[in-house]
Amino acid sequence: MSLRDIAATLAEAPTLLQVAKEIQPRPLDTCDSLAARMERTTERFPNRTAVIFEGKTLTWRELNAHANRYAADLRARGLVRGDAVSLIMENRIEFLTSLLALNKLGIIAALINTNLTGRALIHCLKITDSKMCIFGEECLESVAQVKDEADLAVIERWLYVEDAMEESCPDWASDLEQASATQDSNNPPETGHNTLADIALYIYTSGTTGLPKASVISNRRFLISAALSYKGGLKCKEHDRIYLCLPLYHGTGLFLGVGASFATGASMFIRRKFSGSNFLREVREHKTTCFIYIGELCRYLLTITALPDDHNNPLKSIMGNGLRPDVWHEFKSRYGIKRIAEFYGSSEGNVGFVNMLNKDCTVGTTSIPMALVEYKIDTDEITRDANGYCIAVADKQPGLLLGQITKDTAFEGYTSEDETEKKIMRGVFEKGDAWFNTGDLMKTVDVGFSLGFSHYQFVDRVGDTYRWKSENVSTNEVGEIINGHKQIDFCNVYGVEIPKAEGKAGMAALVLAEGVKELDVSSFSAYINEHLPSYAQPVFLRIQPKMDTTGTFKMVKGDLRKENYDLEQINEPVYVLKPRSKTYERLDTEFAAILHAGDGGY
Repeated sequence: MSLRDIAATLAEAPTLLQVAKEIQPRPLDTCDSLAARMERTTERFPNRTAVIFEGKTLTWRELNAHANRYAADLRARGLVRGDAVSLIMENRIEFLTSLLALNKLGIIAALINTNLTGRALIHCLKITDSKMCIFGEECLESVAQVKDEADLAVIERWLYVEDAMEESCPDWASDLEQASATQDSNNPPETGHNTLADIALYIYTSGTTGLPKASVISNRRFLISAALSYKGGLKCKEHDRIYLCLPLYHGTGLFLGVGASFATGASMFIRRKFSGSNFLREVREHKTTCFIYIGELCRYLLTITALPDDHNNPLKSIMGNGLRPDVWHEFKSRYGIKRIAEFYGSSEGNVGFVNMLNKDCTVGTTSIPMALVEYKIDTDEITRDANGYCIAVADKQPGLLLGQITKDTAFEGYTSEDETEKKIMRGVFEKGDAWFNTGDLMKTVDVGFSLGFSHYQFVDRVGDTYRWKSENVSTNEVGEIINGHKQIDFCNVYGVEIPKAEGKAGMAALVLAEGVKELDVSSFSAYINEHLPSYAQPVFLRIQPKMDTTGTFKMVKGDLRKENYDLEQINEPVYVLKPRSKTYERLDTEFAAILHAGDGGY
């Protein structure tokens, strides 16, 4: 422990105090919301830049007025506080104005993944009882295919927002931009009545098969997440500019980026999608000082040919999750990053960590009551003592993360009470207690002098989910889809590591249906492409004669994970879905060697 380390940590002490003050519990009937924060920001900085997008710049006054016109139109259509409206749109200014308009009126915004189509999209529209759907021109095709099955099939229910203007508004929808153009641009009175307890958003989780859950996000939850970003993570103010390229229907980009911007007045540079080749140029051109990341983006940026002046850029702090320790130091050094605020948290959970003391390779610390308990990965079971209580793990040992549910650390759950209850563990350490089961393994790590605050590191996901391409993939849900193929009797889905790839790639062990001698690869590939989004499609397939199960008929994954796609350990056929390919092919020793060398391109 060096004097420099101690001095640097002590310099961060005020940050902890500021965060504690910002997130301290307030009565749930307190009137406050995302939109209220943004209106106050507009009053403070009316002429400062709010957002830059594809060559267009809006001030806070202009952005707020745009949102107010949307809100006035939505009110005129009969929407009232507590209604839900689905929003499906790519990252752009109109996404922000739609989100703001809904929050100003106390209407719940159900944020739908723009990659979803068909059954998945219908399901998302239905499970939130959405009264209307605001959709972008860029999503017209997918929305048009489901409109007649989504129980919203009247003109007033479908609100179209133009984009490139290559397609005109269909006759079954209403043009929101056109209809709102003459509406009142003043702040609606409803904003001042929205409370911390009011639901602000539905954010979908585990949407791999068309059966996602809608997690409930209150105004309180949104504002706390934003505060952790602008006070504890990015430490941004009105003169900063945030680079945003993550999809805003996800919590990471929305909470950490948009939330921080609306609360502080920091400008946003928004991209529809990430572009590695344009990243550094845009950072410099638009003078962005903050960046919201996921680990996969950082890893990819390191694959771009390095230049001697890569570190010469205005970035000072970045915040996100999933930055692997083996990427951390190289990325920090190459791009001259002073502060990496890695965080941990889920959309639906009640426990979160933030690296507020700027320690390397850690998700930081938390003030929320939590516990790490013993968990058997191979059997997917929690260890209990003789009294039936969970067992806390030893220091620096991985354990299943639980967040205690209290009055101040509520688990807001999902729209489904049954799904909410499934995530709650009771009688964990004593009779009557209640804890949120994160489904994640964590461990404490030594970060040197840390003012007495324990620091943690994410280890792995357990149970039914793994992460690939920054998405949570449910093995059970993917398995259900695969089992629907006529040649498949049963399958076991799990995650495996690919060297130098972010997260875990999906692998499916398949038992062929009776009488099927060989998998029809062409037919199976077409089926997978039709029924699963790209991030949920297994990268590897393994054909097995039978499926191993435990005594309680749970599928055994431990040995399968260990053997992964190693042809030296597997005598059965293994298939691979190569990057940018739509068809599986037999894995041979040549490509297997490329994979093990970390050159597979994933």
